[in-house]
Amino acid sequence: MGTSTATPSRAVAAMTFATGVIIANNYYAQPLEAALATAFGAPSSAVGAVLTIIQVSYAIGLATLVPLGDLLERRRLVVVMLSVTVLGLIVVAAAPTLSILAAAGGLVGLTTVAAQILVPFAAQIAKDGEQGKVVSTVMSGLLIGILVSRVIAGLIAAVFGWRAVFLLGAGLTAIAVVALWRSLPVVAPATRMSYPRLLGSVFTLIREEPVLRLRMVYGASGYASFGALWTSIGFLLAAPPFSLGEATIGLFALFGVAGALAARFAGRLADRGRAHPATGAFLAVIAASFAVVALGAHSLVALAIGLVIFDFGVQGSHISNQSVVYALRPEARSRLNTAYMTSYFIGGATGSGLSAALYASHGWAAVCWIGAAFPTVGLLLWAAESLSRRRARARGSAAPRGVDALTRAAGPGAERD
Repeated sequence: MGTSTATPSRAVAAMTFATGVIIANNYYAQPLEAALATAFGAPSSAVGAVLTIIQVSYAIGLATLVPLGDLLERRRLVVVMLSVTVLGLIVVAAAPTLSILAAAGGLVGLTTVAAQILVPFAAQIAKDGEQGKVVSTVMSGLLIGILVSRVIAGLIAAVFGWRAVFLLGAGLTAIAVVALWRSLPVVAPATRMSYPRLLGSVFTLIREEPVLRLRMVYGASGYASFGALWTSIGFLLAAPPFSLGEATIGLFALFGVAGALAARFAGRLADRGRAHPATGAFLAVIAASFAVVALGAHSLVALAIGLVIFDFGVQGSHISNQSVVYALRPEARSRLNTAYMTSYFIGGATGSGLSAALYASHGWAAVCWIGAAFPTVGLLLWAAESLSRRRARARGSAAPRGVDALTRAAGPGAERD
């Protein structure tokens, strides 16, 4: 439930900007692998290990720091975490050795989970009936940050060198800190418990909330597909018949801007109580998009069109999931986000690992098959859950607890689902 009669637009704008700036810090290094290997005289495997450390640190932060959003005052918590991020980026930019860069990069990955504290905070300060709209707006900033980070990194590094990329990140993050401190309201936390109990309560929420478990599977299936596609697309574009350079390959990420449009659309549907049917539709779009993406093995135009459709489905599904999850227990939004995003991250890692192995052994067609399989599994589960809801209504009896909770979480108008 919102805390005021009007959603503070300055706070939403600051959070939208900040989430994009924050999440970009996790992706700047990805197109700079060759430059880092040359600068430190290190093999590509060592640089790859650094990128892995950043992502693993982010996962650890999801599990251990994001729940603090329910226990501590969120504005102060986010500002402290991002101040550490700024220091970590400065150390990365000045790192004399790869090991120091890895340690500082791990600190950056750990603290950039502040973005995942801001998203449920956005739902908290939103006006009643606008939670989907506000969350989707903030999430569109995060998505754009992911999309443009690799492009910006490549351009800045080509002109000013790789260290300038991380200095830019530090400067933008510092601006975000100031904007958030000046714009965010101070909202007292509703939870009082010890930190160990706080972490343990995440598992309690998973056990007690069947809707959360469903949304964790829906989210993981969508992001597994995302990981599968984007892990291997660089190999496809770099090989014949395309033989594209790194800069051009990076530009392909911009086709994902369609996801930002899907986020806003999905947010509006959620506010109208249509998150449940929207979820099934978006999962179907993800699966169907691979019929076009598969043609990308021989056509850049087909690949670009397929990416637009694909990202529209992935982001629409993600926003629909978050809108429902945050409505389950408003006092536990950060812990709900921890559960959902951890499964989301695990799904992405699973899709990525399978994609790399399948591309090496069976090529792009195999990547497309596995990419379509993940959302299809989610869609089958969604169909089974929908059938259960309809049978419960037809019997005129009380819906099962999980079904009833989903209806309540979907908001006004959910009875039309």
